[in-house]
Amino acid sequence: MTSSEIKTLDASHVMQTYGRFDVAIERGEGAKLYSPEGREYVDFTSGIGVNSIGYGNTAWAEAIYAQALKLGHISNLFYTEPYARLAGELTRRSGMANVFFANAGGEANEGLIKLARKYSRDKYGDGRSTILTLRQSFHGRTVTTLAATGQEQFHRHFFPFTEGFKHIPANDIKALEAALGASAAKAASFDGTAALAPEEADGGVCAVMVELIQGEGGVLPLDRKYVTALRRICDERDVLFLADEVQTGIGRTGKLFAYQNYGVMPDAATFAKGIAGGLPMGGVLASEKCASVLGAGDHATTFGGNPIAAAAALEVLSQLSDGALDEVARKGEYIKGAIAGWGLPAVGEIRGMGLMLGVSVAGASLPKELASRCIENGLLILTAGSDALRMLPPLTISYEEIDRGLEILKGVLETA
Repeated sequence: MTSSEIKTLDASHVMQTYGRFDVAIERGEGAKLYSPEGREYVDFTSGIGVNSIGYGNTAWAEAIYAQALKLGHISNLFYTEPYARLAGELTRRSGMANVFFANAGGEANEGLIKLARKYSRDKYGDGRSTILTLRQSFHGRTVTTLAATGQEQFHRHFFPFTEGFKHIPANDIKALEAALGASAAKAASFDGTAALAPEEADGGVCAVMVELIQGEGGVLPLDRKYVTALRRICDERDVLFLADEVQTGIGRTGKLFAYQNYGVMPDAATFAKGIAGGLPMGGVLASEKCASVLGAGDHATTFGGNPIAAAAALEVLSQLSDGALDEVARKGEYIKGAIAGWGLPAVGEIRGMGLMLGVSVAGASLPKELASRCIENGLLILTAGSDALRMLPPLTISYEEIDRGLEILKGVLETA
């Protein structure tokens, strides 16, 4: 089919819920994509961080093919080797105790929320279920994860939302402590039997849920001192520290998980996007503290841990060795240095880690307009927040592909 035919069919039969760019893609190779007519694009999007090991990856495709011939799916009421091996690899490399497999980021974050509330209810009873999240956060598009999301633009149309979330400003310890209520000393001494009620000890809060780099919010990394203090305060009050690593995880920041860049260990963390290199998969990793919170019947999903997706994920992890992740970090610094070296008036702050980068832009052109012009010139790029262009290229992108993409970006920004 031609690009025009694909767009016509889409317009006739697909719910128009996406603000698509005017381009159709047929195939890819490495970090390059091609339209049905053969137009080449350098890809700085990787399907919004999903195609972590690029396009046309032979080993990945062979792993999927081999597993599909053996077993495509079976209920989670039975055991299979791929998901068990994957669980072992993820816990080994994350430092966590165990994992629950889901299908996507929103579903993974739903599981994270359920885990946090059950942990607190098991230990303290009712009245301690609020989860603090940050303004400018994004945690998914289900009714509950939208409630957790700290951006009003995502809250239109879908009321009423699930209760039990409060949004606080990022990097503000005083706001965090105010939301938690009583003093740290009182909270630290609370053991569930004292006269001080749970809601008095912690403002009714059971967990704080954060993205260590807010992706949709504008590629905004949390301050290291704030994250360290957050970990300490959560420990003092027995409030769970939850990391939403849906976009930052699986090597995106130069470590397998972004929390490893901060030198902290969350009580539980989610992952999705890049884990299976293009197939739907997500999950929740739990620390020893939370490993036994969810028991038989507490949580489930039909396709979580699907053998084909698990086989793909094992291949992704095998290609994202420690050396490969170090190279991701180097590529990120290379891109940052190149953009800073242009000295363009349209370029503001360059934010992010590894190959999760944002460039704030100034001038007459909005980020969406600049992204469209990049596409016209052969570069696929994303936007984030109100002021930024966002770059999430495949982690395996070559320096030649980086240079070609940056050349196009520079040409667009020179005329912004």
